[in-house]
Amino acid sequence: MDPFTPDSAAPGDGPAAGEPRPEDRPARLAVGVVGAGRVGTALGAALARAGHRVVAAAAVSDRSRERVAERLPGAEVATPQEVVAAADLVLLTVPDDALAELAAGLVSAGVPVTGKLVMHTSGRYGSAVLDPLTRAGALPLALHPVMTFTGRPDDVNRLTGISFGVTAPEPLRPVAEALAVEMGGEPVWITEERRPLYHAALAGGANHLVTLVVEAMDLLRAAGVGEPGRMLGPLLGASLDNALRLGIDGLTGPVARGDAGTVAGHVAELGKVSPESRRAYIALARLTADRALGAGLLKPEAAERLLEALAD
Repeated sequence: MDPFTPDSAAPGDGPAAGEPRPEDRPARLAVGVVGAGRVGTALGAALARAGHRVVAAAAVSDRSRERVAERLPGAEVATPQEVVAAADLVLLTVPDDALAELAAGLVSAGVPVTGKLVMHTSGRYGSAVLDPLTRAGALPLALHPVMTFTGRPDDVNRLTGISFGVTAPEPLRPVAEALAVEMGGEPVWITEERRPLYHAALAGGANHLVTLVVEAMDLLRAAGVGEPGRMLGPLLGASLDNALRLGIDGLTGPVARGDAGTVAGHVAELGKVSPESRRAYIALARLTADRALGAGLLKPEAAERLLEALAD
């Protein structure tokens, strides 16, 4: 079975009766991981489940070396240059700001890359960040797993069913999408020029959600609530479900009702407790009011009263 067919078995699926084991299929790749952190070792383990061979990994810290031993048994710990030389598919799983320098550095070091698949996992960049390697003959892929990784054993299982933001030169698109499927995910094509917007949307949604929840818990504690997480869990779960299913039509609360008096009271109380919280509340309430007005949930006169209440 060709590893680059979209119907390849997902990680964790056992072979059907009469089917070869993943590791026995033809055209399996030797995989190298440069950056043996949470993401790199999780994706390496997922590719190993699909039958590829993780042959080498670059790991500097003691914790990274431990991850290699735990998740990528049999992989040799080596320098980045040695990892690239040993692999058919190279995973560059390093921080965003180090990616361009790494790509240029591998070329400057004279590492042979002709015909090798080189894949990074940054959400920020498409495949163009790998241009130095591409000019040297590498085949560039950008596969960003849309998931958080904690370093726990369940990281690999979390890949099942998630989206991968995929960007690559058009001839390599089937290869990139097939690799996403093999790791258990669903490929979603993102054009090179839209990659920064794509990543901003994901970071804004996921990271700011954490900030908002922690902020709400802190304010509830200040209000005397002993277990704010327990109180917020059902409410926030329902709100997230409403937003994902209904969009802005799932909006509830004082802004959606045009209750300017309540909103003004919130602003005043937050000003006593936390100026930072007050500013964040005002900014988000204004955005909420704009969206509610645009969706027809809020009448213009109600929106005007709200904006007066939200004036700095």
